Amino acid sequence: MKKIETATLENGLRIIHVPAEDSEMVYVNLLYGVGSRNEDPEHTGIAHLLEHLMFDGTKAVPSFDEPLESAGGENNAYTNNDVTCYYISLPRQNAELAFWMESDRMCNIPFAKKKVDVQRQVVIEEFKQTTLNRPYGDAGRILRSMAYKVHPYRWSTIGKCFEHIAGTPVSTIRNFYRNYYSPDNAVLSVVGDVPFSQIMEWCVKWFGRIPAKGFVKPCLPQEPRQTRQRRRTVHRNVPENALYFGFHMGGRLDAGYYPCDVISDVLSNGYSGRLQQRLMKEQRLFSKIDAFITGSEDAGMFWIYSRVADGVRIEDAEAAVWAELELLKNELVPDDELEKVRNRFESEHTFRNLNGENLGGNAALALWRGSLESHFNEPELYRSVTAEALRAAAKELFRKGNSSVLYYLKRLTKK
Repeated sequence: MKKIETATLENGLRIIHVPAEDSEMVYVNLLYGVGSRNEDPEHTGIAHLLEHLMFDGTKAVPSFDEPLESAGGENNAYTNNDVTCYYISLPRQNAELAFWMESDRMCNIPFAKKKVDVQRQVVIEEFKQTTLNRPYGDAGRILRSMAYKVHPYRWSTIGKCFEHIAGTPVSTIRNFYRNYYSPDNAVLSVVGDVPFSQIMEWCVKWFGRIPAKGFVKPCLPQEPRQTRQRRRTVHRNVPENALYFGFHMGGRLDAGYYPCDVISDVLSNGYSGRLQQRLMKEQRLFSKIDAFITGSEDAGMFWIYSRVADGVRIEDAEAAVWAELELLKNELVPDDELEKVRNRFESEHTFRNLNGENLGGNAALALWRGSLESHFNEPELYRSVTAEALRAAAKELFRKGNSSVLYYLKRLTKK
């Protein structure tokens, strides 16, 4: 593992430095422990809307992009259910600029109504394009509402509906910012060829003056164990029937996370995965099929998304998927198949960490979750997963009572 140094300012800001010798670029990630999970059920989409507003500038920096571009830098951000992360890359000689700009918008967003209304329209259009006007776009929203009944994972990051984005008062958005955008709810990671002493000097200079807010992580309602299968059928204007499965699994730090992730690769490791190889290529039941996990902080989901081939009864397609899942519950995955999945993960992990932006973001996430070593030790954690552990995980995961099944059918045209 690289020699990583960490520190915490008096106001609670956690700092990570990952050295990158001879790199001409410095990568700064500022992660806030807030996502759509922290929203009021009647005012969803705020976390994502606020991410947009963070690029609209402050009194000191009226245009966020211009100073960075002039200094040879780039920036972007993402929001998910659990966190919001802002990342900047700059030439090493201009790296301090990122510390100044991020500290400024940590506490100085003005929330001018005109700017808020502009970003509302941007996000509303995004909602319409990704959810309402795209084929299969609302499938994820339907599946979340089926799988989750009490936890805020029941809505997606974009929000439950665009009416929430349009109607949430500016004061509510401002209060959300004040509650969650604070140094004691943030992790700052820096990847680059800059001495740790210099990084700490910049952190104290620009972030040290921002007061802590006494942030307390909210206690969210946890989803009860599902014991009965949930099913739903919808009809839409789509070219092919689609079939979706959802299974509850543990959170990102649960011991069972790694076996579930390995199972997703056994089933859907590209064209050599079982679902693609057997059900799509050999049996020609599907035109597309994929399996993946959410990796959520709280109890997450194991999803199977598929498009059913023309002429195939969706009931037959469903039965074929269940047959593959039953094999995992009853038979051990052969050593060569398991080794291939382990090797693929190890190579992907290595290549991801060659990118300073990815490395900084993953380090910040790991520290926020409370286990910095877990990210750098992940290849060993995956390598320790046995075939017996996969079978045991599959038996718990692929229970009928733990499943949500969605038939997403194309509308029949009248002759």
